[in-house]
Parts: sequence; structure tokens; C-alpha cells
Amino acid sequence: MDRNEKRRLRDSIGQHLDVSKTRLTDEEANVLSDFIDNYDSTYKGKTDTRSRTYDGWSSDGKYTRRESRTETFTDDIGIREEYEYHDDDGQTGHYTKEIKDARDILNKLKGWRNV
Repeated sequence: MDRNEKRRLRDSIGQHLDVSKTRLTDEEANVLSDFIDNYDSTYKGKTDTRSRTYDGWSSDGKYTRRESRTETFTDDIGIREEYEYHDDDGQTGHYTKEIKDARDILNKLKGWRNV
């Protein structure tokens, strides 16, 4: 891919995702372009939830943590990540994060392809 073609592709991707401070290989630029072009038909509305339970240690002793991470492809191009945990000692926590950064999207797509 020549320099001008890559610049046009990057500008096109930048209309939907944050590409600032992101270096993209030709392959990554093509993956993001395909992602954007096929978003409505392939990704929009899909959800993946992963849960796990594990034991850990704190100053109070051993605890068991149940955690869940849900990733949803939103109506606008991007991914919403919701994380929550519950410990058997009563501790809980959660956060929600909107992902619109090109590098983070690429990393999430790699994870989805490996599922």
C-alpha cells in the first residue's frame, strides 16, 4: 500500500475511531477498514460475556472472587466493556468503559477471533 493510499484509509478510519497516537501496519489498517465497513451486518449488537472464579489472598486471608466481563458492540462503532466482581467476603466492584480507540479495538478483535 503506498503512502497516499494508507493516509486516505487512516483518514477514513479516523472518522469513526480515535487513531491519534496509533501507528497502524497495512494489515491493521485493512482490518479496521473491514471492521467499519461491515460493522452493521457483522458486529453491531453482538455481546460476549466471560466469567471466572478464582481464589486470592489478602491481609485478611483467603477469599474467592467471581468476576464477569461483558463486551458489547454498540449502536455506534465501538465496544462497551462492563466488568464486575464479587468476593465471598462482601467486596464488590464494577466499571463500564466505552472503547473507541483504534488500538484497543484491534486488541479486542484479536480476542474475539480467539474465542
